[in-house]
Amino acid sequence: MLEPNSPLQIRDYRFFWLARFLAVFATISMVVLIGYQTYDIARSDYGMDRPQAAFQLGLLGLAQFIPIFLLTPVAGLAADRFDRRQVVAFSNLADFAIAAAITLLTWLDALNLPILFALAAAHGGARVFSGPAMTSIAPNIVPPRLLPKAIALNSIAWQTASVAGPAAGGLLYALSPTVPYFLSSVLLLASATLIIALPPIRAAQAAQPLHPVRQIAEGLRYTWNERFLLGCITLDLFAVILGGATALLPVFARDILMVGPVGLGLMRGAPALGAALVALWLSFRPLERNVGAKMLWAVVVFGAATIAFGISRNFILSLGLLSLLGAADMVSVFIRGTLVQLNTPDEMRGRVSAISGLAISASNELGEMQSGVAAAILGATGAVVFGGAGAIVITAIWAWLFPELRRARTFAPQYRQAEP
Repeated sequence: MLEPNSPLQIRDYRFFWLARFLAVFATISMVVLIGYQTYDIARSDYGMDRPQAAFQLGLLGLAQFIPIFLLTPVAGLAADRFDRRQVVAFSNLADFAIAAAITLLTWLDALNLPILFALAAAHGGARVFSGPAMTSIAPNIVPPRLLPKAIALNSIAWQTASVAGPAAGGLLYALSPTVPYFLSSVLLLASATLIIALPPIRAAQAAQPLHPVRQIAEGLRYTWNERFLLGCITLDLFAVILGGATALLPVFARDILMVGPVGLGLMRGAPALGAALVALWLSFRPLERNVGAKMLWAVVVFGAATIAFGISRNFILSLGLLSLLGAADMVSVFIRGTLVQLNTPDEMRGRVSAISGLAISASNELGEMQSGVAAAILGATGAVVFGGAGAIVITAIWAWLFPELRRARTFAPQYRQAEP
């Protein structure tokens, strides 16, 4: 039997890819619209001015991050101890219930800020279990030689859904606020069904498994001691905490560029469009040389594009800059994701993926908090410009603190085998 040349030739990977696409489409659409509703309700129902309403977006990000922070160790352990399909399906079904609740409450016109914050926190708690398990499935269903292509294809699923989800959500929301949430609930149910159709997937187990608390500590210790992994994970954490502009897109859509929910959907999807195009290219022509330096330079371009977006007052130019921002971020994400996966033993992959996912979530949700606070002090434009400049500074510091990153020439595994 011929060896596959592409992950898409593997039936289980096709199911996995589609499940990932549907889940991301649904959840990204939900998150964008929850942000818009929060800002709109704060302005319309609570009479808040722009800085006060922008600060509510920061609080919304914090509400999502707190359960992620608290549950990440448990989520990583679950991905390494239980059937990874079941963990992902559980997460999707929990999010299905949240989407259905928002559908009903929106239809009844019963949403307010406390309810939105509570639902956002529940969403954060549901998604924290999906990330480590979903990320760990791909290396179990494709051979190692195809993993870089699989990671690029995973990114295409993520980024394409991140384009289509917000754009479709914004258009449907303009027609009826309940429709996009109903669609999200249906897609999450379909995603859970596809994941369960895969064969059982469990991590490699040690002969004498440690106590769960010791397993969690082992994952944290391993990541801390592996400077290469630590540098990869924390670069994203601190650069995106400062450089993330997406939390303030409702402010730009409603009050600066004045393009409404449809424009918000297009702006939210623009970074993902740029990222999807780059991911498509990388699926055919994966990067192979000087990967560390390219990752660092990609973050610099991300920061510069963020600064330019903050200054822009032209909607079309803003869309272009957001696309460039997403393209640069995709290069960084692809390199970092491949390095982390190939430099982590399978029995540790769930816990390390959970720590990496926590860093990504922290960068997103705490980045939203930082953006909201900065916008209350500096205004939306000042907050975005400050954040982009901060991402560039962080990259320079990390290139100095972690020379292992800039010296990485290929994706070859560099982790040390754990001592008995």
